[in-house]
Amino acid sequence: MPKMKTHKGTKKRFRTTGSGKIKRGRANKQHLAAAKSPKRTRQLRRPATVSDADAPNIRKQLSS
Repeated sequence: MPKMKTHKGTKKRFRTTGSGKIKRGRANKQHLAAAKSPKRTRQLRRPATVSDADAPNIRKQLSS
C-alpha cells in the first residue's frame, strides 16, 4: 500500500505545537472589519487550538 500524501491545503492552514496540539487561525477577520469592535479584531489575531474531536482527522491529513 502506498504512503499517504500530505494534504497541502491542511498544511497551509494548521501548525502543530511542541506539545502536539494543533493551532489554527480564527475566522471572521478578513473583511468587514469596520463593523467589528477593536477589541474583537485584536482578539481574532491570536491563534486558537483545534477541538479534540477534529484533531485526529487533521493529524491524519498532515501525516506525510
